Amino acid sequence: MRVGIIGVGLMGHGIALNVLKGGFPLVMMDHPGNQPVDDLIGMGAGQQDSPGAVAAVSDLVIICVTGSPQVEAVMTGETGVIAALKPGTIVVDCSTALPESTERMAALVAEAGGRFLDAPMTRLSKQAHEGTLNILVGGEAEVLEAARPVLDTFTENIDHVGGVGFGHRMKLLHNYVSVGHMALLAEAAAQAAEAGVEPQVFVDVLGKGGGAGMALERLRHCILTGDASDVPFSIGNAIKDIDYYREMVGESSGSRAIADGVSSAIGTAAGAGHGDAYVPELSRLFRG
Repeated sequence: MRVGIIGVGLMGHGIALNVLKGGFPLVMMDHPGNQPVDDLIGMGAGQQDSPGAVAAVSDLVIICVTGSPQVEAVMTGETGVIAALKPGTIVVDCSTALPESTERMAALVAEAGGRFLDAPMTRLSKQAHEGTLNILVGGEAEVLEAARPVLDTFTENIDHVGGVGFGHRMKLLHNYVSVGHMALLAEAAAQAAEAGVEPQVFVDVLGKGGGAGMALERLRHCILTGDASDVPFSIGNAIKDIDYYREMVGESSGSRAIADGVSSAIGTAAGAGHGDAYVPELSRLFRG
């Protein structure tokens, strides 16, 4: 199976690396936003200059870009994926996107004779390079089985969560919970620092009680040392995901009051010029 990838950033680079290690021929779209790709080229990866050129030589196309506007841009248009799609090609969207947009893109792929999976990722770039991502797959079971040999190269867990769009629905639910937990802990850490509580005491007490969990582990190093580099997920991306979640739930009868609060808190930090800072740095930015 010939694999194409569009979006060789922090996550996409790890995906590409492991697809190559898995023995699959790989072509990637040349783009200034890519991470350095000399290692991938050295392993035999090819390059093309447009999404359509990637799709034209691929049996499975992985899209790993920022969000729905970027997905739609690489999918549609004269040099987009859909215009060059061969019958039977599988498009796997590993981005974080709005389910409504995902469903539209899937319909266009089907009209062109292709097949579609939304397969957003959880975990971080470290796990992408280790080949141990989790992915949440929306789409038909038989399409997932056809794509599984490629997906297995860069994942530890593959959860089939429903039809097209449900992968992105579950990802937005997941990121709301994950980012929401980290924002809450960051605010508590900021208040603890203002009050003079020793950082080690703060993380030790939370770790022995109801504050324990993945969110604390992701913030622990930054709270203790100020170094946020082990969680390279930007505040700008976090606010994008939270606002995608809020847009997804829309005017439903369920509460979204907490999501609105998280959006407001993180948005204040982003609006103050810290959108490129990593999420654990909120523990510093939330201080008075």
